[in-house]
Amino acid sequence: MSTQLRTVTSAPPSAGAAPAEETLYEEELARGLLAADEQAFAAIYRRWGSLVHTMATRSLGDTHEAEDVTQQVFIGAWRGRHGFRPERGPLGAWLVGITRRKIVDALAARTRRLTLAEVAGHASTPDVAGGVGPDDVLDRVLLVDELSRLPARQRQVLCLAFFHDLTHAQIAERTGLPLGTVKSHTRRGLYRLRGVLEQSRTDARSI
Repeated sequence: MSTQLRTVTSAPPSAGAAPAEETLYEEELARGLLAADEQAFAAIYRRWGSLVHTMATRSLGDTHEAEDVTQQVFIGAWRGRHGFRPERGPLGAWLVGITRRKIVDALAARTRRLTLAEVAGHASTPDVAGGVGPDDVLDRVLLVDELSRLPARQRQVLCLAFFHDLTHAQIAERTGLPLGTVKSHTRRGLYRLRGVLEQSRTDARSI
């Protein structure tokens, strides 16, 4: 790292710094990021880490999830640093964009977990002993059995979504399937699993 950049990253502008000074400092950090300078990256984290964490906390309402998102944002920024284009906008705006995408991913993962819990019957009322009732056990057995009966691609998509917390876009990238196909597999698979569980509960009530 150059002496100039080392000096800049160790002495950020004061709160009352002029906009021009702020811009120059951010440009120095951006150049350091593109050059894979770890000290510059540490300065980037110190400068924007609090903002990223605040955005995540406000959106997710959970400090632990917000911490995970903050970590993912900066890991993603480091790994994807070559995708940063200064001519398209400042470094801070680029980090905010990554933050928003990671928040969306976290919310989507939360929704998938809740959906799986619903499908698996986790919200069912426990038996009088306070443990897991026989209907709950049966539901889970049926779920696993029916999941194994799904077409290979459909089963793969559901497993990646629910057990690996991957987004539709990430599944498409990993499997090579079109994004629309991934969404279709997810929707049809869930519909089929719900149908099996609903039929099981209907049969149980008729006994």
